[in-house]
Amino acid sequence: MRRITLTACALIVGLASVVVYSQAIAPSAAVVYEGARLIIGDASAPIDSGAFVVQNGRITALGRRGAVRAPSGAARVDLTGKTVMPALVNAHVHFGYETFTRAAGESLAENFTPANLLDHLQREAFYGVGTANDGGSAPVALSLQFQLDQAARNFSPAAQYTFNAGIVPPNGGPDSILIKGTRPLHANYEVIRAPEGRAAVQDVIAKNIRHIKIWLGDRNGSYPAMPWQVYEAIIDEAHKNNITIHAHATTLRDQKEALRAGIDVLVHMVQNVLIDDELGALVREKKPYWATVISLGDRSDVCDNDPFFTQSLSDRIIADIRANGCATNPNAAAREERLKHNFMKMMDAGARLLLGADTGVRPGDAFGSGDHHEIARWVNLGLTPAQAIVAATSRPAEALGLKDVGTLAEGKMADFIVLNANPLDDIRNTRQIANVYLRGARLDRDALLAKWKKAEPTQ
Repeated sequence: MRRITLTACALIVGLASVVVYSQAIAPSAAVVYEGARLIIGDASAPIDSGAFVVQNGRITALGRRGAVRAPSGAARVDLTGKTVMPALVNAHVHFGYETFTRAAGESLAENFTPANLLDHLQREAFYGVGTANDGGSAPVALSLQFQLDQAARNFSPAAQYTFNAGIVPPNGGPDSILIKGTRPLHANYEVIRAPEGRAAVQDVIAKNIRHIKIWLGDRNGSYPAMPWQVYEAIIDEAHKNNITIHAHATTLRDQKEALRAGIDVLVHMVQNVLIDDELGALVREKKPYWATVISLGDRSDVCDNDPFFTQSLSDRIIADIRANGCATNPNAAAREERLKHNFMKMMDAGARLLLGADTGVRPGDAFGSGDHHEIARWVNLGLTPAQAIVAATSRPAEALGLKDVGTLAEGKMADFIVLNANPLDDIRNTRQIANVYLRGARLDRDALLAKWKKAEPTQ
């Protein structure tokens, strides 16, 4: 009988060879940002002409312009005409395996290095993502070490990294692209029986990891499915210890089984059939957090040569995506009708929508930019821009148990985006990024673009 396969701890040796950067410390002197419209990130009304004070990487005061008292000697930044909102929080990404050379994706084990992980987090940050959570595909030992190094400011500025531990049946779990990287690294706990599932949860707890990802279903018979006795044991053991369970479930049956078993975060939406009242009733009863992951089935924005999406990609990968990843879906109209029906039925039933874009598998749906595509799709399907912003900021922070990000508020980290236009008027204005601030320090987006351009392959 095959036992639990733990993450390959030998990968930690790779940390010795990573290029380590000196991160710019967030300024300790107080800075007052004033005059912008402030979108708080929760259900509260925006502040049309606001001000907030940042010191030591945190927001220390916030309110209407003229009503916020600034410390003596504070620097002032005039943001009149701009809109400020919290940095995005992406609750479901797949980091480390992609190198942006083939439109079809190339998740390879040798790609997963601290340097590549840092690059992916910088791509998220470039597009205004302040925190990003790997959805169960990351090697545990390397990820834990990366978190320690990031907290110690051993890396250059990037989105804050969090991750789920993944538990799968042998040869199961991530999709046919991603598994080419995860399997050689033994990135997931592999279990067959319920006791092994419980033991895996206990190992996760010992490592102080608070989130677990499981995969339900057999992908039309092409993958081994996790037996219900196993995933129910995993969920039970996790909930006894206040561990959150995220579940990949793409079919109507799998989503019903996931909810009945008590999962906390439902990943994916049903796209092949109209969902029924039974699933709606389960959603109404369980109120799960829900990551839609619509964009993986959409035509890439790169196909239209939209500069917001192409600016961080090489000319070579753009050409490959346009040549090989832009075919028209003959069933697009029917799919769109199903999406609209299923999305609104889930929302009306009380699903707690959150941003989880599932980026990192295919370059056409890339880190950071893919998040903005997903947010705009929600509005296209019936959400208001204000609701979409909550689902992309405070709610994923809530689901991940992160207390210091997701809203503009006193005591929170100063992770925010300065926009040239108001996304409450048009959600696509989240793409009108003037600046991104992480922990109170402005991200040098021009330097990142220059680095990526310099790294472009010449052949």
